[in-house]
Amino acid sequence: MSKEDEMLVELRKIREAVEKAPPPAPPKGLWNEFKDFLSKYKIFGLAIAFIIGLYLGTLVQALVKDLLLPAIGLLIPGMNNLAEYKVGAFAVGDFLVALITFLIVALIAFIAVKVVKKWNIE
Repeated sequence: MSKEDEMLVELRKIREAVEKAPPPAPPKGLWNEFKDFLSKYKIFGLAIAFIIGLYLGTLVQALVKDLLLPAIGLLIPGMNNLAEYKVGAFAVGDFLVALITFLIVALIAFIAVKVVKKWNIE
């Protein structure tokens, strides 16, 4: 082998070492595709967040109905149970309870997002 052929062989080896490896083949089989789907779209984290959010809403609803509304009833004379409040023929008490609950849940979600951003958690 001549010097030039040896240099060409060495250059080919260097080129092969420097070139990027081809991307891995996509996973085969339904189970592997499912695991890839879960990791790619972070479905598991979304499911956990949904479950936690569901129970956080239940917790806040209990807080509003059992603690805050009786306190509001004590502060406002003649309004012992806000859920039974009526304006003429319209029973608006349940709506007011739902509105107060929504506002508190939205405030807690806002504070949670601010804390997560401050801590640089994604």
